Amino acid sequence: MTTRSQRVFGEVIAAFLVAVLAFVHLPAHVSAQPFAVYLDVVADNPHGESAGGFSTSMTTDREELAAALAVVRAAGVAPERYATLTRQYWLAVGAQNAGIDLAEWEPARGLEANLETVDKVYVNYLRLYNSHDGFWWTGMAGLAGMSFAAGFWDLDEVGGVLSVPGLHEVGTGVGDALSGVPWELAAGMPRDVRLLATAGPTLTRADADWYLHRLLIMQRNIFMDMIPMHEAYLAGGLPAVRELAAGGAYDQYALEAWRRLDEGSPEGRSEALLRMASREQNQIIADQWDATAAGRGDVGRVLTYVTTVGGSPDIPGASTLGGFRPLSVRADVNGRPTVLHTPLPAFNWADREPRWEYIEQDLVPAFRSLVRDRPAEAPGYLDVDFRPRAEQNRILARLPVFAGQMTTGWAIGSG
Repeated sequence: MTTRSQRVFGEVIAAFLVAVLAFVHLPAHVSAQPFAVYLDVVADNPHGESAGGFSTSMTTDREELAAALAVVRAAGVAPERYATLTRQYWLAVGAQNAGIDLAEWEPARGLEANLETVDKVYVNYLRLYNSHDGFWWTGMAGLAGMSFAAGFWDLDEVGGVLSVPGLHEVGTGVGDALSGVPWELAAGMPRDVRLLATAGPTLTRADADWYLHRLLIMQRNIFMDMIPMHEAYLAGGLPAVRELAAGGAYDQYALEAWRRLDEGSPEGRSEALLRMASREQNQIIADQWDATAAGRGDVGRVLTYVTTVGGSPDIPGASTLGGFRPLSVRADVNGRPTVLHTPLPAFNWADREPRWEYIEQDLVPAFRSLVRDRPAEAPGYLDVDFRPRAEQNRILARLPVFAGQMTTGWAIGSG
């Protein structure tokens, strides 16, 4: 039987060993400095605009971050004080699992330097979907990414694509259609359509590069925000997500998404899908879309509308953007109410309200129906090679159908 003094001595020795081992397992350059350097760190790269992690002064090495995290946890530090460290760690975990080098992932380097990473982001979303049966948002992001990545590739080759006769036919067809309608109807066309006709032909390679840079930043921002939560949940469940959220980076709306996902019910997972989609579009990148649409004179509106015109998410049952809300214009022509129906979208993807209406009313229900109601069919879309499937979404592959959509479907009637 041990005496009280022996038990106390044993507890002291155990505590001492925990402290020693924590520092022994730290890399030499970490153990040489107090863990205070990991506390109260300001995230100077919160929106993914630069290479590195949330803090560009903090390492992105997974092992170093894990060791530092073990020390501050063992020391009983409040989670909100090491919030940036926690986010940086789970980001490093996610990047390593995706095969992405955060130090090399720099949007300003352009698409060619980042093209492999663009693909890895969406491949990783699909990997995560297949790692947990409740990760519906990552599945939807991966499928939508097939169309988005194809758009990246098309924009990267914009000089060649714009010289393709088929695309010229699209522009000519739209122009001819507009020139043949009464002026009262043409005058009622939204600003984005008028800009497409007037500023579109003047777009330059520099304009396309600027837009690509904006899209690359948004892609990185979404990854940095969403992936740490998914990796934390996979490793530690809700407690790990709560620790990650302790610093205020994730609000109660996001935490409720994880609570509902954790329930394991179809209803809970459906709610989690909707909440995560809302966080992505209405919180993470909403301001960046606003800035993009307003940027570079009229170029921002033109290019964001071009993206909308060509928008066709690779999710079964989801509408094209033009199919979801086609543009119709009404006016009095010779004293008679008249309507012009077009195949063009009646909104710009960069605008918050209609973008969310499409996602909430069309995209999310289509994906939810696939994974909830037709689970046997889902692997045919979600367990596939990314690159070949994404190639099918390129504008060049869709050109005959796309050209037909843009040059037909124009009709004038009474209204």
